[in-house]
Amino acid sequence: MKFSVIKQQRIWWTVSLLITLAGFAAMIVSYTQFQAPLRPGLDFIGGTRLQLELDCSVPQNCDRPIDSAKVREILAQQDLGDSSIQVIENYGLSIRSKTLDVNQRTQLENSLSESLGKFNPQKTQIDTVGPTIGRELFVAGMLALLLSFFGIIVYLSFRFQFDYAFFAIVALLHDVLITSGIFSILGIAAGIEIDSLFLVSLLTIIGFSVNDTVVIYDRIRENLVKMPDLSINEIVDNAVMQTLGRSINTTLTTLLPLVAIFFVGGETLKYFALALIIGFVAGAYSSIFIASTLLAWWRNRQLKSAIVAKSEV
Repeated sequence: MKFSVIKQQRIWWTVSLLITLAGFAAMIVSYTQFQAPLRPGLDFIGGTRLQLELDCSVPQNCDRPIDSAKVREILAQQDLGDSSIQVIENYGLSIRSKTLDVNQRTQLENSLSESLGKFNPQKTQIDTVGPTIGRELFVAGMLALLLSFFGIIVYLSFRFQFDYAFFAIVALLHDVLITSGIFSILGIAAGIEIDSLFLVSLLTIIGFSVNDTVVIYDRIRENLVKMPDLSINEIVDNAVMQTLGRSINTTLTTLLPLVAIFFVGGETLKYFALALIIGFVAGAYSSIFIASTLLAWWRNRQLKSAIVAKSEV
């Protein structure tokens, strides 16, 4: 039996709508907690991030995992009780706080070392970002996203027609919203923060998704010329089936290294890879099931409107 994306189009739309609504709900909750739809990282709000790891080469230094309650108690004693704490793989610690000077950082490290054990100096990382730089990064990232959307609309309008471009942008917004929504949920549930790499991942997702959409739209346009007697629904179904293997293979081969980076690539790239995994899956889904079915729906609606207008003449 031939697979038809058009016959189940309401199922595809419903799945996307439910995931998007869940993301919006999480963004509202996140805004009440962090004054932002996604939990912002150091890059955007400014402050100091201190990453430490116990030195397990020291005897009995790693006999027990780091106790976050004890870390919170130490921070409270130094008027840093509102800091964000994350224990990484039992023996690593990430603290995000207000901006600390050298003396404050040294005092905090000494207090933590006395209570928790000796830290590995080679694994210690200290990042300090001012709030002005954070705002500039956010504005630059959002401007890059808007410019990319505008450029895609212009390009697709010239290459195809405006309705192709419009629904391609709808599909791209779908990918961005789903990725952002899931990260908003993760920010609330697991304390995951977004940084400048997250904006880079969104731009990468847009580029990947629009390429997949263009492949399907190209085949739709070719089929419209080769098989003018077929309905738009049949044209779209044929185009999707003709490009389905390519879309799946491209997505899977792209996901394999990203999954490897997520599991063994280190803490810095872990959530960058996760954003790409979510976005690429959403991009393949939107290209196959959203952009194509919306185009068919719109063309059918135009055809019905033209028939009604003609019958009234």
